[in-house]
Amino acid sequence: MEHISRYLTKEIKLSCYEDKLSKSDLMFDDHMLVWFISGETKIIQWDTSFNFKTGDIFLIPRNQLATVVNYPKNGLPHRTVVMHLSLERLKKFYENVDVKRRAQPEQKIYSFSNHPLLESCLASLMPYFDVEGEFPESLASLKITEAISILRVIDPGVDSVLANFDAPGKIDLVGFMQRNFMFNISLERLSYLTGRSLSTFNRDFKKCFNTPPQKWLTDKRLELAYYQLSENRKKSTEVYLEVGFEDLSHFSFVFKKKYGISPNQVEPLHFS
Repeated sequence: MEHISRYLTKEIKLSCYEDKLSKSDLMFDDHMLVWFISGETKIIQWDTSFNFKTGDIFLIPRNQLATVVNYPKNGLPHRTVVMHLSLERLKKFYENVDVKRRAQPEQKIYSFSNHPLLESCLASLMPYFDVEGEFPESLASLKITEAISILRVIDPGVDSVLANFDAPGKIDLVGFMQRNFMFNISLERLSYLTGRSLSTFNRDFKKCFNTPPQKWLTDKRLELAYYQLSENRKKSTEVYLEVGFEDLSHFSFVFKKKYGISPNQVEPLHFS
């Protein structure tokens, strides 16, 4: 069965994957507050990874690159309640709130596993998904305001992220690409995150790497795959998703074209 989403409003939804793994490389335009009802999710970032399961609650800040892998578990579908904390909503919330902002807000994933205040707030939404007709925007607004208020009580430091409304500034292209090449998102998104227009991104990229972006990205992903297969002894069925490929057969094809052998033929390194 395909992915099913039931929306109360454009900012609140019940998401369900019934019977198969789902993998996406994402950059969210909104902050995302997620509560797990069943199933598991693995979130992979350039420097760390997270595993979330039933009862867990986490906040993903906007403009964060991540690979998100959703799994059904123990015969139950992958089901989550997802709340979008949009810039428009947050600007209204913080209009009359005095916040001391940090120069460089920490863009991390916040975990609030089984926190009773947040869980009760998000669980209270469940009956509303069975209500016929259009859900009142005024009620949705109250629930989102409640969630933001609870987040601030649990972790006052979250203000530095939620109250930061700036677009990404121009950053070091080489360092950014070396950290984030495994995320399969568009060049338009990558250029935005580095504070550049697409044309400037392509020009700067050619100057820095002396090769077109797409070729460089494919080569880097294959190099990482080879390392994972040989040194970390992972299987190709694990590796292709983690390094930025969407399809196992395509991964196997381009891997063999580059290295002359299939991923399954890579010999693990042996250390004396």
